[in-house]
Formats: sequence, C-alpha cells, structure tokens
Amino acid sequence: MKLLGVFLAPLLAWALAAAPALAHTVGFQRLTIAAATTGGDDKPIEIGVWYPSDAVASPQALGGFTQDVAPNGAVAGERLPLVVVSHGTGGWFGEHVDTALALARAGFVVAALSHTGDTYDDQSRAARISGRPAQLRRLIDYMLAEWPDHARIDADRVGAFGFSAGGFTVLAAVGGVPDLGKVVPHCATHQTAFECGVVKQMKGPVVLPDRSVWARDARIKAAVVAAPALGYTFDLSAVNLPIQLWRAEDDHILPGPDYAEAVRKALPRPPEYHVVKGADHMDFLTPCTDALRKAAPDICDEIDGFDRTAFHAQFNRDVIAFFQRELR
Repeated sequence: MKLLGVFLAPLLAWALAAAPALAHTVGFQRLTIAAATTGGDDKPIEIGVWYPSDAVASPQALGGFTQDVAPNGAVAGERLPLVVVSHGTGGWFGEHVDTALALARAGFVVAALSHTGDTYDDQSRAARISGRPAQLRRLIDYMLAEWPDHARIDADRVGAFGFSAGGFTVLAAVGGVPDLGKVVPHCATHQTAFECGVVKQMKGPVVLPDRSVWARDARIKAAVVAAPALGYTFDLSAVNLPIQLWRAEDDHILPGPDYAEAVRKALPRPPEYHVVKGADHMDFLTPCTDALRKAAPDICDEIDGFDRTAFHAQFNRDVIAFFQRELR
C-alpha cells in the first residue's frame, strides 16, 4: 500500500449507491481555477462540480469511468447549500463521486478539488499537508464569488466533506490547530505508520509550518470527516460546529486510537460518531468495479464479509441527512 486515499485515474464504470427519493437529475462541470494566493502553490486547481439540474442526464465519461449527468446543464433551484470535498493523499476530485452525485440529487451543489501535488499522478507535495486548507478556502472563494452560477448558492449554508488527508484538511479549515511537531516523535514509536513513510520520502529537513498557517474558515457551518489523518496532532478546543465523524473498525492504514478516535476525544462538542463494523480505510471510497479491482486491488480489497456497495448506500443517506439537518 503506497498511497493514502489513492484513487488512480479510474478504469471503471460504477453504479450509483442508493439514496433517498430525489427529484433532480445532476448537472456536472469539470473546471480549472486559479491557485490560492497563499500556501505556496502556483499551479491551477482542477475541480469537479455536481449540482441539481432539470436537464436531461446521460452516461458521460470522466477519466475512464461513467457517471449519469447532464454536462453543463442549467442549475435548478435557488439558495442551494454547498458542500466542498477534500480527498485523501494521492487521490483526485472524483474519488467520492457516488457521494457527490447523491448529494447533488438531494439538492446540494458539490465542489471537489484535486489538491495540487497530492494526486494519483503527482505526489511531489504530498508531505506539504499544511498547504491543503488554503486550497480548500480557494475552492470556497471560487464557488461563492466566481462560479458562473454562484448567485444560486446560499453562502450561509456551506458544508465540508473530507476523507483521510482530506479529513485533516477539513479539521484544519474549521478551526483545528495541528502540531506537526508531534509526527516525528510519533514515528519513533510507530515506525510503520503511514505518515512515517511519507516523512521518510521527504528530501531535506522537516520544516514545520508557523501556527499562523492554520486559519479557521467561518463560512463552513458543518463538516463530515471520515478516517482523518494525523488526528493525534490536533488541538480542537476551538471547534464548535456540528461534525459527523466516521471510523472504519478495521482500518489498517490509520488504525487504533491515534486518528478518528483521537479526534472524537478532542472535540469539545461531541460529534455524530459512526464506527463502521468490518470496514477498512479504503471503504470510504466509491465502490469498485471488477476492472478497478484488477488494476488497483489495494484500494478495492474488502475484508471478508464486508460489502462496500451496501455500506455506501447507508453512508450516503447518513451524510445527506446530516447536511440537510445542519445546513437547513
């Protein structure tokens, strides 16, 4: 297993996990936006946007897989809630596509980004996790002020979804302050931990970011965090918004009490906490097809008896219900 949350340019076509009775088809746009002005990243950011539409949907290719959407279809609705999505290390904007589609069918605008230098085809900045929250803020800036249909979004109803390193990103964006100086001592006693492998691959000395890098984005009113990376590094005393927190019971990438469980204990406001029995880390990703299982078994293998597709049907329902309740 080389990458946390890796989702190679998929070689798959998948079935959308079941969601509540919904009234909309889904419009979709694949866009490139200017980089954040902070965080040291100068490359444009690739994003995907899913949203409710009354246009006719049809099967459309996206990076080797198929989704049932209306490309550039007209947006349906006003004062729509927005959910921004941050992927795991080595991922891309489409790795939670079933959840994005389910949210869009339920009336949300969903915007996901590919984090610069931390994607399936470029891990040159994978260790620079401190730059991720600025990229997520840039995505929100774009969606609320520059996206052609930004007037359709209710700026008071913004949520965030993050998986793995994306969970770290979201926690930092909502006011969590990580102390990355804890990573090296942690690795002295947990040498096989995923983040320790990332540190070993770094060239040159470890440079810790200044505390001022971590800035709360008050526009985010609720967050879903799945299998968060580096949970043990966080001071979460200033985080007081609703959080739905997920942990895989048999997570072999981020196991034990140091990640999701550490976040649960550190949050001053108890989260809506889900421990998924029999699940592993990658089970939060879109269910795999047979083709993807052959191409990338490390992100598709399931523990005997666990059904990722069935899990995602419930997972998507729970995520939708949480955001509907907290962003109403």
